[in-house]
Amino acid sequence: MTGIYLDNNATTRVDPLVLAEMLPLFTEQFGNPSSMHGFGAAVGGKVEWARQQVQALLGAAHDSEIVFTSGGTESDNTAILSTLEAFPKKREIITSVVEHPAVLALCEYLEKKRGYTVHRIPVDGKGNLDTDAYDRALSENVAIVSIMWANNETGTLFPVEELARKARAAGALFHTDAVQAVGKIPMRLADSAIDLLSLSGHKLHAPKGIGALYVKRGTRFRPMMRGGHQERSRRAGTENAPGIVGLGAAAELALHHMADENTRVRALRDRLERGLLAAIPNCFVTGNPDNRLPNTCNIAFEFIEGEAILLLLNEHGIAASSGSACTSGSLEPSHVMRAMGVPYTAAHGATRFSLSRDTTDAEIDTVIKVMPGIIARLRALSPYWAGAEKAPREFAPVYS
Repeated sequence: MTGIYLDNNATTRVDPLVLAEMLPLFTEQFGNPSSMHGFGAAVGGKVEWARQQVQALLGAAHDSEIVFTSGGTESDNTAILSTLEAFPKKREIITSVVEHPAVLALCEYLEKKRGYTVHRIPVDGKGNLDTDAYDRALSENVAIVSIMWANNETGTLFPVEELARKARAAGALFHTDAVQAVGKIPMRLADSAIDLLSLSGHKLHAPKGIGALYVKRGTRFRPMMRGGHQERSRRAGTENAPGIVGLGAAAELALHHMADENTRVRALRDRLERGLLAAIPNCFVTGNPDNRLPNTCNIAFEFIEGEAILLLLNEHGIAASSGSACTSGSLEPSHVMRAMGVPYTAAHGATRFSLSRDTTDAEIDTVIKVMPGIIARLRALSPYWAGAEKAPREFAPVYS
C-alpha cells in the first residue's frame, strides 16, 4: 500500500532487512530452539544472537537479563504481577495518570479486585510528572513503581533513571514501560537503577507479536507463564524463533540508526510542526516540546474532531492518529489530554504525527500543504468556529 505513513507510534513497517533475517526460520531453519539435535541448535544459536542484540540496544550488562515475550502488554503485566508475588506483604503500587492501558487497566484491576493501593501520580500542563507527588507516595509499603519512559501520545519523556534511584532507596522495584522509547533514544541500563523494562518489537521495525522484558540480574522474579523451561524458566512456551530473530535484527538496525533518529528525523518533525503552526490558526503543540521523543508531534486543533481530521487525511493517503479516545457513544478525549488539562474543544482535535527513519522531506512537504485546507474545511462546519476568532477561549473549558 502506498501513501504517507505518519503513525509509527502505533506500529512500524517491518524493515526488509529484518524480514530477510526472519524468513529462513520459517522454512530452512525450522527446528525447536529447545531441542537437543542439530536442527534445534541452529535455531537456538539464532535466538541467543538476537538476545545479544537487544542487550546491546538497551545497554544491559548481561544478555541473560533479556526475556522474550509476546509484546509490551505481556511484559508490563509480567513485571508488575511478578513483583507483587515476590513481595506479598507490600500492598502499594505507584504509577502515573498517563500510562498506557496495559499498565493502567492492570492497576485498576489490582485495586478493585485484590485490594492494592494504587498511587496515580499527576502531570502538569506539559505532561511532566509531578515529582513532589511521586516523592510523597514512596514508602516501604510500595512493592513496585511503574512509570513509562516516554508517553505514547505526546512523546514527553519522564526522568525514569532518577525516579528509579528514588524507588530503590525506598525499597521498591522500578519498572518502566519503554515501548515508545526503545530504539529512539540511547539507553544504558547497566548503569541505572531500573529493575524491569518493557519493549515491543513492532514499534522499532520488527514484527507484531514479539517483545521483551529486561530483568536486571538479582531482581526477584516470579514467572507469569508457567510450563516448560524456556527463557531460563522465566517465560514458558515454545519460543517464537522467527519473531525473536526479527526483534534481534531490528535492535541491531535501531542502534545503527540512532543518530539519524535524533538528527534527521527530529529535524523533519520540527519542520512539520513549524509549518503547521504557521499556516493554521488556533492550534498548539501538546506535551513538552523541549523534552520529548525525536519522532513525535501531537498538535491540538481547536473546535474540530480528531477523527474527522484523520478521515480527510486518509483521503489524501496520509496516515496519522487521533490523540482523542472518542468512540461511538463517548465524547471523552484521551486520558492523556485530560490529565494535562488541555481545553475540552482542543483535546478533541488532538492529532499525533509520529515519524520514522522511512519518513522523507517530500512527505513532510505534502502534509504541510494539505493540512491547512483540511482544517479550514472542518472548521467551516463547526458551530463553534464562527466566534472562535474573536473569543477563542470562550468555548474552551479546561478540565479540572
